Amino acid sequence: MQVSPKAAPCGAEITDVDLTQQLLSEQVTEIRQAWLKHHVLVFPEQELSVDDLVRFTLYFGNFGEDPFFNPIDAHKNISAIRRDADEKTSLFAENWHTDWSFQPKPPIGTCLYGITIPPQGGDTLFANQHKAFDELPLELKDRIENLTAVHSAASGYSPDGIYSEDKAENDRRSMDIIISDEAQRTHNHPLIRPHTETGIPAIYSTAGYIERFEELSEKESKELLKELYHYQSSEQFIYRHQWLPNMLVMWDNRSVLHKATGGYAGFDRLLYRTTISQFD
Repeated sequence: MQVSPKAAPCGAEITDVDLTQQLLSEQVTEIRQAWLKHHVLVFPEQELSVDDLVRFTLYFGNFGEDPFFNPIDAHKNISAIRRDADEKTSLFAENWHTDWSFQPKPPIGTCLYGITIPPQGGDTLFANQHKAFDELPLELKDRIENLTAVHSAASGYSPDGIYSEDKAENDRRSMDIIISDEAQRTHNHPLIRPHTETGIPAIYSTAGYIERFEELSEKESKELLKELYHYQSSEQFIYRHQWLPNMLVMWDNRSVLHKATGGYAGFDRLLYRTTISQFD
């Protein structure tokens, strides 16, 4: 197995391993160590079946709970990240976020497997939040170090959210998204969190899923979230990932933010996604 770090603030490519085969425990350990070190792992040229993706996911934890996606028919824990060539809706996941941070126990990781990949565009951006914490200006660090963030999915998945199906008939999404009042629920997490395995601190999540801070007024929260969003997504923290078909990417939600990009109008795009919860 070859681990090749990216020339970027996070990310590594792993080759000379066949994910269609059962991995040895030593291989799983090596991949996990690389994941904890580099936060984003890229496995090119892997012709995975649904069963292969399921098996790989379960090496690293249990399945996470995906409350606002209907699964694909072939497996209850796999979601399709899909956009059709003629789709006119706003881009899915185009704002920085960490997956499902509004849950009491958010997924520690996400796997995304490229099936139909456009010939251009569709890159995924990742921002290293350990590095963002390490490089915090002292004044900003003092302001945020002990804050409690209130997380919610309301901005995306509530009846008033951006993914609501209460839209014009010709403006429907190809993704099978669930809109629910459950998205209004909130859960609190410290803004600065030590990684649950390495103990290394990171800024956790960002504006979007974070609605406000317990210790601040609504106005103060909004101003700070805007300031933090721009800082957390600064260029010095970002790895831009370019997709190819049959490529698997796994990332650590405790360590990075991510976002989608467009630039592939007129082309279909389809990826399969699983989330990883920490072993009990």
